[in-house]
Amino acid sequence: MTARLPVAVVGASGYGGSELLRLLLYHPRVEVTVLTSRRHAGQPVGAVHPNLAHHGDLSFSDDPMEKVAGACEAVFLALPHGEAMTRVGPFARKDRIILDLSADFRLRDPKAWEAAYGKPHAAPELLPSFVYGQTECFREEIRKSRRIACPGCFPTGSILALAPLAREGLLKGRVVVSAATGSSGSGAEPGDRTHHPTRAEDFRAYKPLVHQHIPEIVQALNALGARDLELLFIPHSAPMVRGIFTTAVAALAVPMDAAGIQALYRLHYQEKPFIRVLPESPRTAVVAGTNFADLSATARGKDAVLLSAVDNLVKGAAGQAVQNLNLVMGWPETTGLEFPGVHP
Repeated sequence: MTARLPVAVVGASGYGGSELLRLLLYHPRVEVTVLTSRRHAGQPVGAVHPNLAHHGDLSFSDDPMEKVAGACEAVFLALPHGEAMTRVGPFARKDRIILDLSADFRLRDPKAWEAAYGKPHAAPELLPSFVYGQTECFREEIRKSRRIACPGCFPTGSILALAPLAREGLLKGRVVVSAATGSSGSGAEPGDRTHHPTRAEDFRAYKPLVHQHIPEIVQALNALGARDLELLFIPHSAPMVRGIFTTAVAALAVPMDAAGIQALYRLHYQEKPFIRVLPESPRTAVVAGTNFADLSATARGKDAVLLSAVDNLVKGAAGQAVQNLNLVMGWPETTGLEFPGVHP
């Protein structure tokens, strides 16, 4: 039997960490050797993530990062923004495979990171060594790297919705993106405006035009071929637990009709196993709990509407990170991720 790859999850007690464990515990080629949590050190996994009770005998630790780096070959950093860059050093020095789920290594320019997140970057010298991990768009770069900055959930939905246009040179100028997220995207700790009971019967916008994910989306689309891009991004808090639903409105560089743009999207994503291009609107409930991204596109003249739905915790976080590990290791991209959602 082929030896399993020892992996660690740093920051395993949050929602992203929970999803990583749900996927990794049954991944046929990995073994979770360490999972850390300062708050829950010493507790078994099931005490914090009840859905994972009786699925192995792992417990949380608060081991120093040097010790964790010595016990794994790959590490998933599932930490709040600003923390991964302070703990990544031992893994970088030991040349471990690093998959960071936070925003710490997504932006190439440390000044842009400081402007978006409000404090200086603590490890700017490491930024050039990370590859942006939007799997379907940067597959070859990911395969050649050992340090992956996994995208955010809003950027995943937005980039997948617009990538075919950028690749074909059709994305130029102003693009308006409206995206709605579920409450799990705010993390496990409740806040005054993010706790689910305060938003269950509500719908609102927040941080319009100034959200911290805007430079991440623009950076990726520019790398794919967008020109003179001006992104107007309006995020919304939706009354659901899981999901990101994205509506993008773009002015095309050349006129297209609905059949033409749908054919373009099917062609662009035909070799991408987790992308489903639909003839009708995608639905967040259909992709919930899965690594699939459902898309649709329509156009009338130079006006295009692009729609996407992803699970913010799976395709928008943990699932995409595991998908990237598969690429880095040379395993089939779908390993450990081929499962459908539930219906109804």
